Parts: sequence; C-alpha cells; structure tokens
Amino acid sequence: MGDIINYTLFTIAGDIPVLLIDLLTSILGLTCVYLAGRNSKYNFWVGYVYTFFLFLMFWNKNLYASMILQPISLFINVLGHYKWTHPKSGEESVSDKSALKITTMSWPQRGIAIALVFILAALWGYTISLLGNSWMAGKLPADPIPYLDACVTTLILVAQFLSAIKKWECWVAWFFVNITQLILHISVGHIFMPIVSGLYLINSIISLVNWIKLYKKEK
Repeated sequence: MGDIINYTLFTIAGDIPVLLIDLLTSILGLTCVYLAGRNSKYNFWVGYVYTFFLFLMFWNKNLYASMILQPISLFINVLGHYKWTHPKSGEESVSDKSALKITTMSWPQRGIAIALVFILAALWGYTISLLGNSWMAGKLPADPIPYLDACVTTLILVAQFLSAIKKWECWVAWFFVNITQLILHISVGHIFMPIVSGLYLINSIISLVNWIKLYKKEK
C-alpha cells in the first residue's frame, strides 16, 4: 500500500515529486464539486471514492485531523445522498418532486455554525497537537500544522452537513474551506491539490450564485 501511495509520476524542478494519488484525488475532487454545484445527486457516488483517496493522501502526509475526518465525511455523504433523493412532504423541489429543494438558514443558525467552527477547531487542534507530541511521541509523527489542519476539517464538516441538508449557505462555508485548504496543501508540499483548491474556490463562487438562483425559484 505504501508503494502505491508514494508512487511518483514525475518530478518538477528535479526534486519535487508529483504523486499518482495526488493526481487521482484532484480529478475525483473536481468532478465531485462540479456535480454538486450543478445540483446533481451523482456527486455523492463520486464522493464515496473521493473520500477513500483523501484518507490515503492525508495519511501519507501525517495530517491526522484531515485523515480522521474522512470516515465522518463518508457518513455525512451517505446522509446527504439519502436526504437529496428522499425528501419529506413539503421539502420537495418544485421542478422534481423526487429531489430535495434548496433552503436557507436563519441568522441564529448561522451564528451557531460560526461559533461551532471556532470552538471545535480549537479543541480538535489542541488534541491533535498532543497526539504526536505527547501521547504518541516517538511512535507517531507529529502533525506539522495541527491547528490549521483542525480548522480545515471543522469547516469541511460544517460545509458537508449544510450541503447534505441542501442549504445554500454551504457554498459560503466551502469558500472558506477552499482558502484554508489552499494554505494547508502548500504548507505540506502537495503539488496538484493547491491548484485544485484554487479551482474549488472558483467553483464555490459559481455554485453559490447558482444555488441562490435555484433557491429563489423554489420559494
């Protein structure tokens, strides 16, 4: 497994490796968010495979908060897949009664979501910093950037949950996810993922505009 994860396609500038897993993860990620931004339920099928590859990629870089996130992401993905395709009475899309309609959050709900990001990121970052430096010191490599790692994963959890229940604010959360991920991937030396994060950033803006338009049609 280690040989597969670290398989190098080629190098840039003579010593910067471009890994196969980085390329595959990038392609899957771009496909997944493109479909989600177009309100397609098929994004979930791609998301299942994407989650697996992300787990391997983060494991390879000792980014434990991001790695641990993936099983949770898988659960949210399954939840979202079900909710998008099995709407309750009154939650159906006007254009497709078998699909969940896009809705919005109240201001108190937005405040709770923002507070959760700060609180959980701080607690998670502290826990991850102890994992490699105290609890498993000498046995497990330390996370190089625990608080940024935790911030990214917390934002992703919030964004994924909002996506699963089809709130258009999910794309605002994804916007901030993409910015922090861009910094994270550059920090650990990923080659393709910073480029992908930049494309995600563009997609989040386009998708936000698209979902708001769809939301207004559903009202």
